[in-house]
Amino acid sequence: MSIPLIATAPMRRRGTPLLLGLATITMALLGTTSGAWFGNYRINLTPSEPLGLWHVVKLDRPAAVGDLVFICSPQTAATREARTRGYLRAGLCPGGVAPLIKTVIAVAGQRVEVGASVNVDGSPVPSSGLAPRDGHGRPMTWFPGGIVPAGCVFLHSPFAGSYDSRYFGPIPASGVLGLAQEVLTYAP
Repeated sequence: MSIPLIATAPMRRRGTPLLLGLATITMALLGTTSGAWFGNYRINLTPSEPLGLWHVVKLDRPAAVGDLVFICSPQTAATREARTRGYLRAGLCPGGVAPLIKTVIAVAGQRVEVGASVNVDGSPVPSSGLAPRDGHGRPMTWFPGGIVPAGCVFLHSPFAGSYDSRYFGPIPASGVLGLAQEVLTYAP
């Protein structure tokens, strides 16, 4: 016995709106993501700064102390290890990592001392204690301190678990994508 063709036709039609709906949602998400990326918007999913939507504002001057910036970290041994350990998320910066959102706390020529916490030109940086081990018990390597080289910035986040220049040292200011401006964020 065969199933009549008429009986199966309605089932095919019922699935069509579902597929069309899923395709529409997928295209809308891809379009929104593409528009956000090319419109210089980023979504922050790390606790170093509030979670949510941020705008990258073009910086027409050198990065200065106090600037909250988006920056691509260079491909160094420290950042490769950080990626392997899961400290850096996947993204579109060189090395396949996401841009960091950090505050510039020192620029070229300033002295950074790293010990139990960080001092810049002899002044303590609030919330800059260092972790001897990461969340998995692995030992952390600290930047030994020194003068920030020409063309570099020293970055910091007050979040205790932040992976920043306390560990990887100064990085080239050429990686600055722009100022980080909150659009729609949530600080847990």
